Amino acid sequence: MQTRKSGRARDYYRRDHAKPDGRQLYLYGYSPHEGEAGPEFDDPVSSRSEMRFHPLRQDWSIFSPHRQNRTFKPSKAANPLAPATPGGAITEIPFTAFELAVFGNRFPSLHPHAPVPPQSPWQSRPATGDAEVIVFSSEDDGSLATLGQDRRVLLIEALIDRYQHHFDAGAAYVLPFENRGEAVGVTLHHPHGQIYVFPVIPEPQARAERAFAQGYDLEADRQSWGEDFAIAQSGGIHAYCPPFTRFPYEVWLSAESRAPGPWALSREEVEGLAEMMGEVVARYDRLFDQPMPYMMSFQAAPRETCGQFQFTVQFYPLMRSAGRLKYLAGVEQATGVFTVDVDPATAAHALRDAT
Repeated sequence: MQTRKSGRARDYYRRDHAKPDGRQLYLYGYSPHEGEAGPEFDDPVSSRSEMRFHPLRQDWSIFSPHRQNRTFKPSKAANPLAPATPGGAITEIPFTAFELAVFGNRFPSLHPHAPVPPQSPWQSRPATGDAEVIVFSSEDDGSLATLGQDRRVLLIEALIDRYQHHFDAGAAYVLPFENRGEAVGVTLHHPHGQIYVFPVIPEPQARAERAFAQGYDLEADRQSWGEDFAIAQSGGIHAYCPPFTRFPYEVWLSAESRAPGPWALSREEVEGLAEMMGEVVARYDRLFDQPMPYMMSFQAAPRETCGQFQFTVQFYPLMRSAGRLKYLAGVEQATGVFTVDVDPATAAHALRDAT
């Protein structure tokens, strides 16, 4: 099935394709997608994950032993995120061309039909939800900085579409994210991200929701910090290093308007967000003259929200200086109290100069 969609910034097309193993593939593009599917994976996909509650931390963990067998650093010829080639290896996208693709993870940590765990002495629940992969491009290299503005806007439109789909299906929280670089643990280097769909609101996001409900105003705070922490801005979207960052060179993006998620941004703001996502990654790569490993996430409101939530995109880079990675030390792992080696105002100054 193929439908034309009206996005926040631009119209696009979405083609829905059912995989033989029961998963769904969604192809997003500015033009209708053409072509017949080639060979596909048809092995059963495991749904046997469960969530267990930590009584001291008061949060949940996901247990998914089947993920031990997930794809690990495949050769270029066996890249599962590449478009299909006649006579080549089977890939997740069984078409010879595409613009942007989203599909259910073949090794999911969360699954719509996760079974009820067996009776146990600990508190557990089914790991219902979803885990999707979002492939930014058919090209096997590149980054948010090099994709181009059109593709970054399409990426945001696709994420908004996935938010709407999963919230309509009853998800409590949706987290799109990207891991970049082997230092973060990336095992597939094709430009891509993931979307985790949770049946509960994770504790950090629940705390953020409570803070906004109690009156915290991020935009007013950002304005009060002044220009020392600012990096760049476009279309009402600002890039900055908050004074309370936990990672060296951590950057946040947020809108001047009170938007709970990307679905509430204006056309101008979507364009600005796309531009700033590329700009931040480009500045990261220029900072130490090498690709910066980082974790990036969309921090939007839960499905049930107070209405005061303020959406951010947050980048956590893993380098503190040229050739030196930021490792999480024992005190940080044990307490959650981070030690930050670079003052955020200094980090913002360095990123402003990385042009």
